[in-house]
Amino acid sequence: MVRDSFESSIKSLEEEVVKMIESVEELVIKSIDSLINKDVNLAREVIRLDDNVDKMQLEIEEKTIELIALQQPMAKHLRIIFSIAKIIIDLERVGDFCVNISKETIKIGKERHIKPLTDIPKMRDIVLGMLRNCKISFIKEDSSLAYRVGQEDELIDNLYKDVYTDVLMLIHEDSKNINQGTKLLFVGRYLERMADHITNICERIIYIADGDKVQIN
Repeated sequence: MVRDSFESSIKSLEEEVVKMIESVEELVIKSIDSLINKDVNLAREVIRLDDNVDKMQLEIEEKTIELIALQQPMAKHLRIIFSIAKIIIDLERVGDFCVNISKETIKIGKERHIKPLTDIPKMRDIVLGMLRNCKISFIKEDSSLAYRVGQEDELIDNLYKDVYTDVLMLIHEDSKNINQGTKLLFVGRYLERMADHITNICERIIYIADGDKVQIN
């Protein structure tokens, strides 16, 4: 009976992690939408919604501590609990980067974009795909999928190089582009860092599934 209750607690914990992933997905979508559409109100909404993600992290963290203190989990369950405690930190950081993007959007305001935003939406789409497949691999404890997701970080790195090169060229051509160009570089960097944190999550999922500590990329 005690074991059944413990299994239920673990399952509940995993479900909360899935909800946190979905909340972060929403932030990624809205933060880049706000930039593309110059929607300052949406950017401010992202900043407000991130408070919910922070709250989720704290609540899940408290539950992991309680499970360790009260249930004294062994082996596989201990791996799950410790990994979840680290996964939610990475998820919270992805949410923070969405806030950072929104702050840059607010600074840009209604200015005309100095370049068509083509690579940044591509980066967004890859990050979202990574998050969604990361969620599936977490639910299914699919280490193979988690590994493939982590390898997509290289795609993000390459796109960030394109953003960096394009913006630097625009700044070189016209010093008036420095202000917004710097902000777009920050946005690209934040998306690149999101992918790094999702890769970290994939490594935790592999550890949950197989007990192997790996470094992807």
